[in-house]
Amino acid sequence: MIKLVSLFSGSSGNCIFLSDGETRILLDAGLSGKRIEASLSAVGEHPSDLRAILVTHEHSDHTMGIGVLARRYKVPIYASGGTWEAMGTFPGKLAPGQQCRFVPGERFHIGGMEIEPFPIPHDAAEPVGYSFHMQGRKITVATDLGHMNRALLRNLEGSDILLLESNHDIGMLKMGRYPWPLKQRILGDHGHLCNDMAGKVVAHLVANGARCVLLGHLSHENNFPELAWQTAANALAEKNLIPGEGFHLEVARRDQTSSIVWVDGERIWCEPVPFAGLAPEQLTLPGLQQMPGFSGAAKLHVADLMGTDETDDWLTIRVAEKA
Repeated sequence: MIKLVSLFSGSSGNCIFLSDGETRILLDAGLSGKRIEASLSAVGEHPSDLRAILVTHEHSDHTMGIGVLARRYKVPIYASGGTWEAMGTFPGKLAPGQQCRFVPGERFHIGGMEIEPFPIPHDAAEPVGYSFHMQGRKITVATDLGHMNRALLRNLEGSDILLLESNHDIGMLKMGRYPWPLKQRILGDHGHLCNDMAGKVVAHLVANGARCVLLGHLSHENNFPELAWQTAANALAEKNLIPGEGFHLEVARRDQTSSIVWVDGERIWCEPVPFAGLAPEQLTLPGLQQMPGFSGAAKLHVADLMGTDETDDWLTIRVAEKA
């Protein structure tokens, strides 16, 4: 049985867990080892069982924790040659055999997974997305996309499950507080994919058989989960496709673990992750309407409230039904 979990997905850090029931891997590790360990534990996994950490590119929101996890649990790191060169000594000292290189476009195997790295348009040395072929299914992760082109779309097509970047709303970005050079970078051909384009791609892929889509790598400054979801839903509606009717659409959360996606034969379903052990306090917020694709609870990092990075405490917010 296949298990996919977005542990974190956003401009502040990215990490995805994937298992075919025997082989377990991480895709990126862009947060501290401590936070990744805690998130793995919350979904019933342990980093000592990992067979590999796959890296998309060298930016810190994808690589912050790769070195400590690799050394602590003796896990090999896989990345393109260009990414290894760009990382330099950043991962720290690794044991022989832990530094694994591949060529984008050439498939390789880890356990029962056939892995297909493909080039993506981003301002990094040699960035890639990944498609995983296992048990007759195709699972694709593609974020940090400056634009969509035919070659990239071909790599996404045929995916049963897809995590696709929906980074920003163009209007929010243009009117926001980012300096103009940063806005130009994000909007450029090697920046990040906007909600509108993500929605069009999602509609195309669902119309051609995709069963589960996670919208990921949302900007904290220039997007909202509800806005990304609704933009995709609007694009789907133009093709008479409705989330929940034959396919699932969800936003991969920035600072918390998203739903577990399970695949067992022909069945694909999502299971919300309970927040066991992560609720020092609970708040009820009446009058809020729950959006489709969101569970009935959310975690709020206390640091976000206090404007400080000096705490790892969380509040668990449970969303009450609208009266």
